[in-house]
Amino acid sequence: MLDRTQDIAASAENWLTEFARALEHPDSRTLRPLFHPDGFWRDVLALSWNLQTANGLDAILNELPVLARRVAPRSFKIDADRAPPRRVQRAGTETIEAIFGFETREGRGHGILRLIPDADDGNRLKGWTLLTALEELKGFEESIGSARPRGQSYSRDFRGPNWLDLRRAASAYADRDPTVLVVGGGQAGLSIAARLKQLSIDTLIVDREKRIGDNWRKRYHALTLHNQVQVNHLPYMPFPPNWPTYIPKDKLANWFEAYVDAMELNFWTDSGFEGGSYDAAEGRWSVVLRIGDGTTRTMHPRHVVMATGVSGIPNIPDIPTLKNFSGTVLHSSRYDDGESWKGTRAVVIGTGNSGHDIAQDLHSSGARVTLVQRSPTLITNIEPSAQLAYATYNEGTLEDNDLIATSMPLKLARRTHQMITEQSKQFDKDLLDGLKAVGFALDYGEDDTGWQFKYLTRGGGYYFNVGCSDLVARREIALRQFSDIEAFAADGVRMKNGEELAADLIILATGYRPQEVLVTRLFGEEVAARVGPIWGYGDGQELRNMYTRTGQPGLWFIAGSLAQCRINSKFLGLQIKAIEEGLL
Repeated sequence: MLDRTQDIAASAENWLTEFARALEHPDSRTLRPLFHPDGFWRDVLALSWNLQTANGLDAILNELPVLARRVAPRSFKIDADRAPPRRVQRAGTETIEAIFGFETREGRGHGILRLIPDADDGNRLKGWTLLTALEELKGFEESIGSARPRGQSYSRDFRGPNWLDLRRAASAYADRDPTVLVVGGGQAGLSIAARLKQLSIDTLIVDREKRIGDNWRKRYHALTLHNQVQVNHLPYMPFPPNWPTYIPKDKLANWFEAYVDAMELNFWTDSGFEGGSYDAAEGRWSVVLRIGDGTTRTMHPRHVVMATGVSGIPNIPDIPTLKNFSGTVLHSSRYDDGESWKGTRAVVIGTGNSGHDIAQDLHSSGARVTLVQRSPTLITNIEPSAQLAYATYNEGTLEDNDLIATSMPLKLARRTHQMITEQSKQFDKDLLDGLKAVGFALDYGEDDTGWQFKYLTRGGGYYFNVGCSDLVARREIALRQFSDIEAFAADGVRMKNGEELAADLIILATGYRPQEVLVTRLFGEEVAARVGPIWGYGDGQELRNMYTRTGQPGLWFIAGSLAQCRINSKFLGLQIKAIEEGLL
């Protein structure tokens, strides 16, 4: 008789065998018995060349047979090099989970199968979630591992160019244009450039900062990452094992510099992207770069990847009376260090991560700080609550955990985060009660889906507490509501109840404008309309216009956390490679 482990493995193997047999002549009749009525199939390029999710048996059966006939998926088998089939809890449901490999006419992929019993069919185990994700294109595998480039041979030309000469020439672009121009040199830009490098796609990163990593280095003095080191590796080159759990901004910035050198990425600093236009007949862009020495360079890449973050344009709200204030007004993006404001009176408007961190930094430097709340804000302690979303990354391999993250359909991810939010409320009860007592307005995201869905839908609206909430609850940092402000005056803020708040400094921690604003500014209204909304979910189950083809040929977007950029840069790179090779 099979023991529990063998039974789990056999169940997954049997399902994959039946699935492969059904796909030999795919139709709804042969596939219907395999899927749970409330099943999900997420395909990431492997069969559809899209990032797409089908939810429900009818939706799966409408899509899967058609796409399977096109690419002939086959060779489905448990991957012996990955985590073995196991029984786990996902979105509150006990399920058998198995990682498998497969191939199609065009490529090779990995997937995750989850099985649950169907109570209406004698508790037969059926596919609850299925992921099929493209890993590599046949004939165009990445230049890593056994396929690593050989470099210079043993018989060398001692008068010819050495490695450094070749790197300098490649980065200069004196006599050619890049195939791909990546705008922005943060984690998004580095991740996609590294992926394209391994796919032999000529890629140039441009960034307006004077030094690689300055997009982190120039942020406020006390900043560290709010999630843990094991989640945040860049592609191909994990952080050293002795790195701290929470990475300081300057350490990360220096790592970016080392990463560019080690991965041999072409990177122009002090180079602003001024915009461009697309020639549909030629299939190329005409873009203008403004170099730091005042000159300009026109280039003609086939692809432009916008890697400027969820948005790079500060949101400066229209506060009619703010012009009356005679002190200093700064957007949070220009704030540096509280030591410059020691002994002053500061008002920080905005209660997201930046607003809280800046308020705490000013308080620590001896400023008298008032935090002004504009709208209800989600508060969660950085440990353990904020880390619950990354629990899978505390064990297993990075590759397995990235695949698990990719495999979760939106509906189940929302359910998972609702559960995490409820757990966080219990962990953080004393803090939350203390904040309510001083008048802080709390919320927990749409349908209580928590901080991560606030980020995915609006890019902010939450704070990972590293001490500032405690200061607010203890009234060491004062709290006021923006709705209670009557007007700004030369020397500070006048409240509706007659209270006067004297101030020397006002910080606008008011976030950033949607990325569509930047697209309009750089490419014009027609291109912006063609692309449409960027980020958030709209009516679909995938992030809008992110990591995938858009309505504007040759224009791509990548943004998000280090983990999001690491995971999704692979799929963005594969699409660009497929287009360049005539497969897509």
